[in-house]
Amino acid sequence: MTPEVAVILGLSAVTLVLLLGAFFATTRQDRKPRRSGGSGETPLPPAEDAQTPRPSTGHVGIDYPDPRTIKVGDTIDCQGVRTRVLGALYLSWQGNQWTEYLLDDGSRRYQWLSIETRPGLGAGDLQHLEVLLWTPVPTQGMVPAKTTLSVEEVQFFPVDRGTAAFRSEGVTSMPERGLLDFADYRASDGRLLSFDRLQGQPWTSSYAQALPPGSINIEKKN
Repeated sequence: MTPEVAVILGLSAVTLVLLLGAFFATTRQDRKPRRSGGSGETPLPPAEDAQTPRPSTGHVGIDYPDPRTIKVGDTIDCQGVRTRVLGALYLSWQGNQWTEYLLDDGSRRYQWLSIETRPGLGAGDLQHLEVLLWTPVPTQGMVPAKTTLSVEEVQFFPVDRGTAAFRSEGVTSMPERGLLDFADYRASDGRLLSFDRLQGQPWTSSYAQALPPGSINIEKKN
């Protein structure tokens, strides 16, 4: 092989590597989640919003407030927004128990904050708190099916479905006790979507945003 041929082959190899690198970079950009939403509708959150919160080196109740101590009437700072806890639902289903708090930021924009102690992901893993902020999302009368749902061009797959028993406290627009039908869905990128209804009532829907540890400050009521 002559030196000229070797140089040409070397340059060709470098060019090929650069082209492949550009191709894969473009592919990764195309796969980034995109925020989509129609006029007057609440768009679904980007994929990273609904991912499981990153592990924290802090300790709940020591390095940051324990959200399980929230009570009706408290004021909390959630993601920089002061909200008042109007009411709570205490739910149970198939041995699982969790609490949902109705929040009011003073602008008639209501959200639910759900708190549940979840088992570890693997054998020997410690329990962890799952804290989710739920925001209503219009689904235009959509009924939760047992198959895949498409909402704002995002495909959601069924996860759990059932009927939970609940007890209410404070202002929730719910009876003191009752049954709540629910259907939970998850997209391939981790986004969460849930439908629920008081039995005999229309379905409502919300998407979830997972909150990292230490993102809630609690001001206890007097």
